[in-house]
Amino acid sequence: MTSEPHPVPRRDTIPEDLLPIARERTWARLIQASYLRGEFVLSSGRTSTHYIDKYRFETRPDLLRDIARLLARALPEETTRLAGPALGGVPLATAVALETGIPFVIVRPEAKSYATARLIEGPMEQGDRVVVIEDVVTTGAQAVRAARALEDVGGRVLLILAVVDRHEGGAAGVLAAGYRFQALYTLGEGRVPGA
Repeated sequence: MTSEPHPVPRRDTIPEDLLPIARERTWARLIQASYLRGEFVLSSGRTSTHYIDKYRFETRPDLLRDIARLLARALPEETTRLAGPALGGVPLATAVALETGIPFVIVRPEAKSYATARLIEGPMEQGDRVVVIEDVVTTGAQAVRAARALEDVGGRVLLILAVVDRHEGGAAGVLAAGYRFQALYTLGEGRVPGA
């Protein structure tokens, strides 16, 4: 089965000279919308005094669009498919697909037990060059599971691309699993207001 031709991806909707300003403004808005203080149990089981509530930035169309534009600029040129792990990666993959014209798939945490019983929703072509788009990475385990599922159906994972790396071992976990990793933003390094 041959894939239909895709439109030429757009990755340059932010002019190069405005990119640093766009990155900083988007980060400030993301933090304002979604940075919470308190006591939170993370997906890793650890507790934290701060949390980035991804749904607070993924459900705001203005902020989601600007994040998608930044993610689109980070895609390798040879990308032919995007993948969004459910649940948080789905709106991001959708937004980047709309920005670039690159098709996407959704990776379920486990195969559904009815109908098609698929783990991956949407068409995948053998040899697709895939970028997994994640929201907030703590350990990287969910992104790695998604990448392996994509490889199991013949995809070639080019990159795991996150919006935020919590700087708690996720990048190292992804790299140790054999995948490239990049994040738009990393917590720590003075990037969190008042931290």
